[in-house]
Amino acid sequence: MSRVDLYPRLEIALGLIAVAVGCASYFALTDTFFTAANTPSGRTILLVANLVPLMALLVLIGRRFVILRVNRRRGLAGARMHVRMVALFSAIAAIPTLLVVVFASLLFQFGTQFWFSDNARTVLQNAEQVAHSYVAENRQRIVADIEAMGTDVYEYANSYGVDSAGFADGLAFQVAARNLTEASVFTLNGEDYHIYASVGMTGTPLAQRILPTDIARARSGRASVLATASDRVEAIVRIDPLLERYVYVSRSVDPAVLQSAQRAEGAMNEYDALLARSKSLQWQFNLALFVIALLILAAAILSALWLANRLVAPIGRLVRAAEKVGAGDLAARVPVRNSPDEVGTLARTFNRMTRQLQAQTSALVSANEQLDARRQFTEAVLSSVSAGVISIDEDGHIRLVSHSAADLLEMSEDALGGMTIEEAVPEFSVLLEETRTSGQASGQVRIARGNDVQTLLVRMGGVSGGSQGYVITFDDITQQLADQRRAAWADVARRIAHEIKNPLTPIQLSAERLQRRYGNKIEEGGDTFRSLTETIVRQVGDLRQMVDEFSSFARMPKPVFRTESLLDIARQAIFLQEVAHSDFDYEMEIAPDLPAFICDRRQIAQALTNLLKNAAESVAARCKDGDVQGRIRLTARLGEPETLVVTVTDNGIGLPANQRDRLTEPYVTTRVKGTGLGLAIVKKIVEEHDGVLDLRDAEGGGASAVMSFDLAALQAHITQEPGIPEKVAVQQR
Repeated sequence: MSRVDLYPRLEIALGLIAVAVGCASYFALTDTFFTAANTPSGRTILLVANLVPLMALLVLIGRRFVILRVNRRRGLAGARMHVRMVALFSAIAAIPTLLVVVFASLLFQFGTQFWFSDNARTVLQNAEQVAHSYVAENRQRIVADIEAMGTDVYEYANSYGVDSAGFADGLAFQVAARNLTEASVFTLNGEDYHIYASVGMTGTPLAQRILPTDIARARSGRASVLATASDRVEAIVRIDPLLERYVYVSRSVDPAVLQSAQRAEGAMNEYDALLARSKSLQWQFNLALFVIALLILAAAILSALWLANRLVAPIGRLVRAAEKVGAGDLAARVPVRNSPDEVGTLARTFNRMTRQLQAQTSALVSANEQLDARRQFTEAVLSSVSAGVISIDEDGHIRLVSHSAADLLEMSEDALGGMTIEEAVPEFSVLLEETRTSGQASGQVRIARGNDVQTLLVRMGGVSGGSQGYVITFDDITQQLADQRRAAWADVARRIAHEIKNPLTPIQLSAERLQRRYGNKIEEGGDTFRSLTETIVRQVGDLRQMVDEFSSFARMPKPVFRTESLLDIARQAIFLQEVAHSDFDYEMEIAPDLPAFICDRRQIAQALTNLLKNAAESVAARCKDGDVQGRIRLTARLGEPETLVVTVTDNGIGLPANQRDRLTEPYVTTRVKGTGLGLAIVKKIVEEHDGVLDLRDAEGGGASAVMSFDLAALQAHITQEPGIPEKVAVQQR
């Protein structure tokens, strides 16, 4: 069961328990059978039993109230701490309050039990009985005295007469002898009193002292003790029934004894009244403790709320400010009040820290912007130069690679970043060792990447003597060297053509004239003569063809760009080769969406003828045994972006394994009778048409020569309005 479900169920259970305990307590107190419930310990147990679930329920209600407040501020910092503090304060307040209630209840219960115990009641009863016994004793004595005195007074009346002096003296004697205070002899005629003699009678008249009930008891023949006076004991007795004569006597009682008796009786009455109210007082006290305990707990919850607000609010502000700082807002500050406590100190320290962070961050940002500007400048410089730049540490690990370096090495920057320079370019190892020794080194390095061989001009230098690494710069000079060789060979070809071509014509003419003049006159050895002169003419023709090639390479005419049909150019070139090599299969595929081709028709035709001728020779070399059917395929398509790609593919012997990078240089050939100028002329034509020549291995064997022309660049070279449609027809062969 989760905590979310536990608390609501606990609240319901505590509510039911509180109701059940309250009902049980009521029936236990009202039923006389449960006598144990009316004892002090029983009442305390009932008080605690009723108080515990209600206090726990009050704590949970306070917690729920706090949660409702927190839910309205959901997402704010310190919310959970708010709930925990209220719950903790409530529990801390509940436990001592409960203990105080139990102690006070027990103290009050046992105190009231002591004061209303049997011993205390016995003391009060004894005191009352002593006082009453004293009064009762005086009453008994006065009854005995008046009965005996009545007999004597009756004899005095018979002997002396009630009106005589002797009767009065006898009455005085009886009063003195019996220690009486007052005495009187009277007769009653209806309601009238007739007094014969009196001794010491003062104060209240006799008729007001004697009640009719007293007369009625005296007539019954017994002495009657009067109850009208509080400071004396009075009694009457009838001495003559016929004449209705009565004797009244009184004896004074000690006032202190009477007051003690009265106080003892009053105390006893008050004790009985308090005893009758004692249970009610006990329950009132317990109820007061019950209410006070709940009020204390409620006050504790309210105090916890107030204190939690005081503690959590600044912490919440601090947390929110810290979250803003964590999100990057270093301008966040905590509102600080003039409080000398630790929370205020923490807020001031936090603000001081954020100010320092903001200042330091601003300085770092400024420095980073300067570094970034320098980096961008450096990258711009590195990207604007064709040379590659690599920075390595003292152990040879690559730290920085320029785009040009990655392109020249045909590797990605990410791949180079995790390698050493020896692993990436093993050919640099010799120069690197020399650089580590002397501090700097330079030289030409040939590296092989697949079937291509590049010549790089490499320079290496140490940073701070090599302690902080080395910087390697290199550039691809393959094309530069090729251009230099081509320029040199062009100059040589021009000189050779000039020196050879002049004597060729007279040699040929002389040989032909000798053949015409002496061919029929020489009978002996005539065949030999004719064979020799024909050989001279034929070899002069071959030399003239070679000289023409030299002249074409050395003095390639400037192309004249016009809008031409690549389909027608390709068809004518293939037709010439089909006539010469009818045993090969020729295919031509021109894409239907090709635009008109801006070129020099004669030069492009020559380039296609040279490529098709090389392909035919390569196929012938492979198919001389007749086990493979020769195939030559010419395709043209649009590439990306705005590029015309013309490809000549064959299934011949393919490209040589060595000197692939020099196949387009003059006088580099793999054929015995080749001049090495065919591909050189093709490359020169392609370059003058803003194109690129690429020699590749064909799939399944053979070679592919790919010419890529930039159509946008060719558009700028047009020298004549187009005379054919923009789109050309397509012919599949």
